Amino acid sequence: MKHEGSDTMYKIGEFSKITNITVKALHYYDEEKILKPSYRAENDYRYYDEADYQKAKLIAFLRALDFSIAEIKDLLKHYESEKDLSYFLVEKKAIITEKIGLEKALIKKIDSFLKPIPKEERKMDYKVEVKTLEPITVASIRFQGSYSQCGEYFQKIYKAIKGKASGPSLCLYYDQGCMESADIEACAPIHGLVKISGIECKTLPKTQVLITTHIGKYEALSEAYKAIVDYAKVNKIELQGPTREIYIKGPGMLFAGNPDNYITEIAIPF
Repeated sequence: MKHEGSDTMYKIGEFSKITNITVKALHYYDEEKILKPSYRAENDYRYYDEADYQKAKLIAFLRALDFSIAEIKDLLKHYESEKDLSYFLVEKKAIITEKIGLEKALIKKIDSFLKPIPKEERKMDYKVEVKTLEPITVASIRFQGSYSQCGEYFQKIYKAIKGKASGPSLCLYYDQGCMESADIEACAPIHGLVKISGIECKTLPKTQVLITTHIGKYEALSEAYKAIVDYAKVNKIELQGPTREIYIKGPGMLFAGNPDNYITEIAIPF
């Protein structure tokens, strides 16, 4: 397509392919006024020309060097030719060098507060008990995925319920074994009932379980599971699901903290 006074024009999809910039990014660059299409049709379709292509290549180059949108905006205001680019790169290098120096100083400051952590293996002596878990109201999201995804679902739940949380979070695991794509329900105990789109509010029933407590990293939780399974076999108890992991003490929303101090209760119905 052409319009008066222009060379070949590219639709946004075509332009995205030849510049390797996503359509979403092109819309964003348009909104930020750093790469506006040279022609916009009555149907609001965007069309780009050769000059836009050269500008897009420059923007992609700068983004690859971690220039921020604000920095690119400022650069484009004063950019006239490739000859100017070296001046901007020298300044960017100086900014990065200064930032590295500040980060190194911060690391040094953190190191001054840290003490060597002895490498000791904590051998848990698991005490397995029969316990009745009372009914509990929870806000939950059930999903198919990896175990590492639980954290992101907890964030969604706690962001939605805000101040209604009551007690430690927990996960229900519906599979009998360890799965690559597991059937998991992330739950947060709450006061009363709430209506939140995408989040189920329900009451977990009164349940009789075998329960034990694990202190330490989640990677070693299998030892706690073994203690319960062994106890069940010795006492001829048939275990059922779903299994509960109750996170009495764990990582925060922003910092993981010391995993050796995590406290997790494993509870399996029977």
